Amino acid sequence: MKLLFIINPGSGSHDVDLKEEISKYFEGNNAEIDLFELPKDCSIDKIKAKIEQSKANKVIAVGGDGTLKLVAECLLNSDTPIGIIPAGSANGMAKELGIPKEIDEALKLIEFGERKKIHLVKLNDEICIHLSDLGFNAYLVKKFDTLPERGMWGYAKATWHALWNHKRMDVELELKGEKVKSKAAMVAIANATMYGTGLKINPDGKLDDELFEIILVKDYSYLEILKIWFTKLPFNPKKIEVFQTSRVKISSKHKAHFQVDGEYVGKINTVEGQILPEAISIIMPA
Repeated sequence: MKLLFIINPGSGSHDVDLKEEISKYFEGNNAEIDLFELPKDCSIDKIKAKIEQSKANKVIAVGGDGTLKLVAECLLNSDTPIGIIPAGSANGMAKELGIPKEIDEALKLIEFGERKKIHLVKLNDEICIHLSDLGFNAYLVKKFDTLPERGMWGYAKATWHALWNHKRMDVELELKGEKVKSKAAMVAIANATMYGTGLKINPDGKLDDELFEIILVKDYSYLEILKIWFTKLPFNPKKIEVFQTSRVKISSKHKAHFQVDGEYVGKINTVEGQILPEAISIIMPA
């Protein structure tokens, strides 16, 4: 068994020497390990070349959702299973799949976990493994990236700024042969169910069906999201509407902030999305 670990040295906390912890875990183990630390100027082609050269049985993303996205792009439509060691600041997909935060437990899962095919969503030229959105939350992500504070304090500060400064959008959704026009604080394209903060915006989401969800947040209705998080009551459709689809086109009258898997992309007018069924193989708890 050969394991290739793609390590993002810039992810999350620097309190733990990830390479040392991984090496220590596999001491005396029959598995052969290859540790590849992402350089600052690393391109997808370099990662693909490393994966090809390594000929590993499993490829493990060590970092946050951004690192996982890079590895997933390299292994689209491949049977090579992808493992996750959550070492980012949010680790949304690891939380979604129930992957342990403790590094030894996560490494044990790499050895003995179950392989499962999941779908992804293609958004323009990007793939989405987790959650993407236009509007309020994307603006919040952009603001958070500029702040010196990390963690919940930085997130709270960015949220306060976004609530005061972000304006609602005029959007049009084209899906299933119909058009929906609305004012919106945010439009989320949801492959998974919850953000890395644990906030569940898409309770009906499944990673192994052939649909994804569009969550149209018509106003700044985070209380509505908190309601379903704590009570499991359905959304009020006057404030938040959910659509299931395999294809969508989202248009905004004015350019809107856009983020994919926690990475700010920029301001755009149009997002076209489609499902990519059984796109990657993931190692997860049985």
